Amino acid sequence: MDLTGKVATVTGAARGLGLAYARALATAGASVVVNDADEQAAKEAVELITADGGAAVAEVVAVGTAEAADRLVTRALDAFGRLDVLVTNAGILRDRVLWKMSDEDFDAVIDTHLRGTFTCARAVVRHLREQGQGGRLILVGSPAGQRGNFGQTNYAAAKAGIAAMVRTWSMECAKAGITVNGIVPVAATAMTKTIPAFAPYVEAYEERGEAFPAWLRQGEGFGVPEDAAGLLVFLASAEAADVTGQCVGVGGDKLSLWSHPQEVSVAYAEGGWSPDAIARAWATSVGRDPQTVGIPAPREPAR
Repeated sequence: MDLTGKVATVTGAARGLGLAYARALATAGASVVVNDADEQAAKEAVELITADGGAAVAEVVAVGTAEAADRLVTRALDAFGRLDVLVTNAGILRDRVLWKMSDEDFDAVIDTHLRGTFTCARAVVRHLREQGQGGRLILVGSPAGQRGNFGQTNYAAAKAGIAAMVRTWSMECAKAGITVNGIVPVAATAMTKTIPAFAPYVEAYEERGEAFPAWLRQGEGFGVPEDAAGLLVFLASAEAADVTGQCVGVGGDKLSLWSHPQEVSVAYAEGGWSPDAIARAWATSVGRDPQTVGIPAPREPAR
């Protein structure tokens, strides 16, 4: 994939998945604005990219506000003269079960993930429409946003909202030639290290360089951040010009397409449904096969 001449902004790009995305875009030829709230980490990310021959600058600001979003656009224009691709990767966790989650826990995650995605996308799309040459929005989702996850009310709600933004903005931006897609990555990061089922494998990788077993990379689609970067570069490229409104999963050796929510069973009653009628029909009609929830914990196959 050749992205020479393109300019991309990646939020939360100093570490983990964001850094993998920024480096992959630069390797493909794009100039990159590395955004992060951590000044030193952003500086080090830029140094990594430029040491590999890429072009990158940092913009240190926490996403969420309209002012922060405008700064990202301005930084790209001042440094590289244009902007073509936005990757909304910035995120934080404040995990608590519902009855222990504070207003501050909820608001912090929603502000960073959901509002940050909204404000950055709005600012970039305004510019892309003026630029008149199309563009790419790549919004980072999560399996938690597709299926829910215990202890992640705020995070799951934000990521579900981002999936809805993908679908909505793909329609709104189509006439301007701007594609909008979501990626749903699963990789070894500081976030997944907090998940007990993944923690031992992430620690073994980080501390001893141990490769993930095949059953984890394939069956669970869990690998290193760099495994997710190829999808992002593809979606940023001309080859993906006809791909929009999709949520695509990636991780380890696995690539997948997530379905859009849709009705899976339907029943009708002339004159409408009374509570008693629903109770009588539930188990044998629409409620016969209830939908599952949650992210299944990885399980090593029996030997």
